[in-house]
Amino acid sequence: MPQKRQKVIVGMSGGVDSSVTALLLKQRSFDVIGVFMKNWSGESLGLSGEAARKWEQQCPWQKDAEDVRRVCTQLGIPHYTFNFEREYKEGVLDYFFREFQSGRTPNPDVMCNKEVKFKVFLEKARALGADFVATGHYARRVEISDDTAAAGGKRYEVHIPADTNKDQTYFLYTLTQAQLAHVLFPLADFTKTEVRALAAKHGLPTAAKPDSQGICFVGEVDIKEFLQTKIPRTPGPITTVEGETVGEHQGLAFYTIGQREGLGVGGTEVPLYVVGKDAGKNVLIVAKGSHHKALYSSALEASQVHWIGGAQPSLPLKCQARIRYRQELQSATVKLHVTSGGIIAEFEKPQRAVTPGQSIVLYDGTQMLGGAVIETAVV
Repeated sequence: MPQKRQKVIVGMSGGVDSSVTALLLKQRSFDVIGVFMKNWSGESLGLSGEAARKWEQQCPWQKDAEDVRRVCTQLGIPHYTFNFEREYKEGVLDYFFREFQSGRTPNPDVMCNKEVKFKVFLEKARALGADFVATGHYARRVEISDDTAAAGGKRYEVHIPADTNKDQTYFLYTLTQAQLAHVLFPLADFTKTEVRALAAKHGLPTAAKPDSQGICFVGEVDIKEFLQTKIPRTPGPITTVEGETVGEHQGLAFYTIGQREGLGVGGTEVPLYVVGKDAGKNVLIVAKGSHHKALYSSALEASQVHWIGGAQPSLPLKCQARIRYRQELQSATVKLHVTSGGIIAEFEKPQRAVTPGQSIVLYDGTQMLGGAVIETAVV
């Protein structure tokens, strides 16, 4: 009796990476189904009419859904659309606006993976009988036999992929062992150039489609304009760390640590950079020059710690870390924050623009160990 093929549902965005993911899995004889996740619309922002159409024109999800249909038709696999607008609004968009309004800079891609792609999407796929979900992330999932592991005698690690320039492990640190048991990352051994070449070789309509650089599932929007759909302007002074008032900001929510462009302050001899916010006084704090000491921190405190292996390693831990996507790995020592239960990361070299709300992700060589949400910089 022929062995039943394993079923995998591929999360397809309409881009080349998820298209080639589906192609590779079909070549490996999986029973492949393509799914487009409709996660937002103008209505998700509480907009209607012309205002809603304006935002949808910036991120034309209909075109992406059509590209998924075309790719799946060419590959000869079924395709469906899952509507996760409510879950995406509650888990990602509301968080996004809430964090910015509090003066922090959130990471919606991390939250999208946590709340949508590897939560509700995975749960629905499993309920429909799928053995796995797969995505076009550039990451490596390693399966290790371990009799002490809870997940069927196996444990899972996440490693940096072959294409280190496209490495997306930074966004995956919230994955659990239970989730990793049912997740595939087929692009682990491929570079982006090779992915596009494969797509072209097989005539996939997304072969030359540009990469999306915007908010997860929302696209390339003007962040300040996007925020102003929900957050009102609250002008206040811009002052230097020396106490000199140099201009007026439009609301602390619209600025992030390390920002230079868009401050609306002219006539200075050297560029100004955002180094802090005083929410109580509604003051945006800037420093003169890209090497000002106020831009650098020797350590940080972080909360909401998650370890991929499921258990906290022995601390203190010497490891590598990055505090933003694509940053080169930095040597650090991670300690337990006794009061909060979070972590303190101390760096060998001071780090530029440590940003509350963003994530610190920890590594041991190529292995991604886990991560946490940055709460505050420590000078």
